[in-house]
Formats: sequence, C-alpha cells, structure tokens
Amino acid sequence: MSAERKRLMLALAVIFALNIFIIALAQSASAELYKKGSGGETVSQIQTRLKNWGYYDGAVDGVYGSRTEAAVRWFQQKNGLSPDGQVGDQTLAALGISSGGGGGSGSGSGSQSGDLYLLARLISAEARGEPYVGQVAVGAVVLNRVEHPSFPNSISGVVYQPGAFSCLDDGQFNEPVAESAYRAAQEALNGYDPSYGAIYYFNPATATSRWIWSRPLIVQIGSHRFCA
Repeated sequence: MSAERKRLMLALAVIFALNIFIIALAQSASAELYKKGSGGETVSQIQTRLKNWGYYDGAVDGVYGSRTEAAVRWFQQKNGLSPDGQVGDQTLAALGISSGGGGGSGSGSGSQSGDLYLLARLISAEARGEPYVGQVAVGAVVLNRVEHPSFPNSISGVVYQPGAFSCLDDGQFNEPVAESAYRAAQEALNGYDPSYGAIYYFNPATATSRWIWSRPLIVQIGSHRFCA
C-alpha cells in the first residue's frame, strides 16, 4: 500500500471517529440525568413530588443527596422503572416533570409529553379492553379531577393520589401501554369528554364500596359507570 493511500485511510478513520464522538456527545447532552451530586430547580421539583406522595421525608433543598436517591429508587420500584436511583427521561415523565425543567400540567412540550405518558398508562391499566370512547372517558375523569377543588391540581398528582386508582396497587399500571390508550389520552387532553364532567367511575361487577354506588350516575360506557 502506498504512503499516500495510507494517509488517506488514516484521515478517513480520524473523520469517522470524530463523527462518532460528536454524535455521542450530542446524545449525552440531550438526555438529562439527575443523580447524586446534582442540584438545582429540577431537583427541588423531584423532591417536592416525592415528598407529596410519601416517598421522601427530607428537606426540599435542591440538593440530590443520599435520601433523595433512596426515595427515587423506592418510587422507581413501585412504578415499574429501573431502580437505579437516578432520574432520567422516563422517571421524569413518571413524576410528571418536563425534561426541560418544568412540571405539573404546563403548556411546554416536555410537560405535555409527560402528561400524555402518565394518562395513557392509567387509561391502559384501568380501561384495557373497554370501548375506545370508554378509554377516553377514563382520561377525561382524570382531567376533571385536576380542575376540581377536591383533588390535586396536576395529572401526576391525581394519578398518584393514594388510594385513587387500584391499578397502582395490583400491578396493572406497570403493564405495557396499549396503543389505543395513547390516542385516548391525547383526545382527552384535547378536550373530548364523553363522561360529561364525571369525577368518578367504577365497574359495578367488581366494586366493593357501598359509597361509590351513592354517587349520581351520569353515563355508563362499557363496563364503567361514570358518576358526579
């Protein structure tokens, strides 16, 4: 092989290696990861969510220490996520926090994607096998609760409110999300409410609470009664 050809091959190898390095660098920069030693406003939001839901009992100080790491790991274990104690995109979404640093039900695209993910997971777990319009109605109930003064004022707060949805306790929430649930969640977020303002629903074949039967019926869709 001539010297000129060797130089050409070496130059091409260097260019290839640089391209790989640049791609890897861009990917690492775009994927936010909060872990022990991190700090800032998003860490404070993580701590606040975990504290509100009973996973964390430390100070909301924006410092990602050992107690925050342990709380994150516990949250991940309970919600079908890899329990590595680090908060990446999936855990941020499960917490309802925008990957851009926002949270709650804001209008940013990161927050919207987190809300969509949570709502779809709940719809799939609670209404898998129900008619499509019934799946949308379940999502609408969650959104109606967000607007109601008796419930938390964010989608993540409503979904994770203790005792609100049995699917968080029986493992259904951790099952793969049905494709129809994503479409139903998006329709609910877009304002479609086939529940007509309901804030409760239940399956009369499996309900054990006498109280839920006292709620005024608005409409029945599939197996679910939607109530005020």
